[in-house]
Amino acid sequence: MITARLLLPAFVALILLFLALPIVLVFVVSFSTAAYLTFPPPAYGLRWYESYFGNADWLQSTWLSLWVAVAVVTLSTTLGTLAAIGVARLPNALRAMATGLILSPMIVPGIVVAIGIYYAYSRFGLIGSPMAIVLAHTCLAGPFVVTSVSASLASVDPRLEQAALSLGATPAGALRQVTLPLILPGVAVGALFAFITSFDELIVALFLSGSGAVTLPRRMYDNLRFEIDPTIAAVATLTIVLTVLVLGAARLLRSRFEHHRQKRQ
Repeated sequence: MITARLLLPAFVALILLFLALPIVLVFVVSFSTAAYLTFPPPAYGLRWYESYFGNADWLQSTWLSLWVAVAVVTLSTTLGTLAAIGVARLPNALRAMATGLILSPMIVPGIVVAIGIYYAYSRFGLIGSPMAIVLAHTCLAGPFVVTSVSASLASVDPRLEQAALSLGATPAGALRQVTLPLILPGVAVGALFAFITSFDELIVALFLSGSGAVTLPRRMYDNLRFEIDPTIAAVATLTIVLTVLVLGAARLLRSRFEHHRQKRQ
């Protein structure tokens, strides 16, 4: 019995080590002073971080990815929240159909989505435009917002909005003053996931970025293919740190929301 209790934690620890080891190796290599990717590093320093912050191409791609991600958060959060509220008010049969349609970008393989978007956008000459990436990433990020907001809506008593309507509030006023404040944590979590979805996305960016809208993941991909510059280890480390911070913020928001809801009950 004791052996079984020890084996399970050990097995889980090995799995976690297997998953985390590549991230740890990238983190260590990012501080190497070698002129090429090597492990273990011969010495440690900030050479490749200085190379990243001093390279105009890297910084331009970073700012583009941040701009695209912020635009995607704005569009996907607005559209996803409205879609989740609308779907929640549909009859059951239509609700299942609408939910499946909205969540389809999460189900269909990414390469299939990328090919379809490329074929559609090429007809309008949008390839190589940042706006094309914004619109495509909004399609990919929207389902995450819908999922998060729908989960929050499931815990909201619909009688609260009905009570507001009976007291003279307009439908828009009831939505703004009653429903939205109650689902705000779900909206915030969905927005954070939308940001990560856009900032880290590569497949669609490969098809749509062309030569005029090279995002950070696309720049990293090109660097691996043509240069193998150790700067990419520093960029990858910074990207991982940003992703962990955003996911941690999403987890914190969700935990605080659950805590406040339990206190109200």
